[in-house]
Amino acid sequence: MAEPSHLNDKEDPHFAADAEVRNLKQTIAMLRHELARTRLDMEQAILRADCAAGAEAVQLKAAIGALRAELEESHASRAKAVQQAYAACEDESRQLKATIATLRERLEAAQIDKDQSIAQALAGAQSEIAQLHGTIAALRESLERSGIAREEALAALRAQHQAQVGQLQATIRALRDQIQSASSGRTM
Repeated sequence: MAEPSHLNDKEDPHFAADAEVRNLKQTIAMLRHELARTRLDMEQAILRADCAAGAEAVQLKAAIGALRAELEESHASRAKAVQQAYAACEDESRQLKATIATLRERLEAAQIDKDQSIAQALAGAQSEIAQLHGTIAALRESLERSGIAREEALAALRAQHQAQVGQLQATIRALRDQIQSASSGRTM
């Protein structure tokens, strides 16, 4: 009877499946890391935008404070021209209000832009997550199909092996019968 050939580790279907599972786990870990890094980058961008908006508000307050100080100094130094100073003050106040309104509109527009950027980033991340889920499902399905194919091939090999064993046993019985008939023919 011939000895069955032994498979080395690389030809063993279980070794290949294990290697494929390890590769899938590494891919999933890498994708999780990339997703976490993307989320961190997005949070840092939001923080930078918030800091920039805060700095602009501080500058506006400082500018308003400086303008108010200048206005008070103007009143003290121009006591004789109260009417002119008052008119100038009113005009300057209107300009400041217009400037503040313009800056407020710009700030609101920047906030809208930031919100849209965040929404787009979230949508992109959700899309990427959906794609990753699809890829994982496809890889899982492929792995399952591969496992079924391996099981079918293994079952076919077992059936073939059983058939060969049966043939060898039949051959052995036939040879024994021949040997017994030959030896009984000599003894007679």
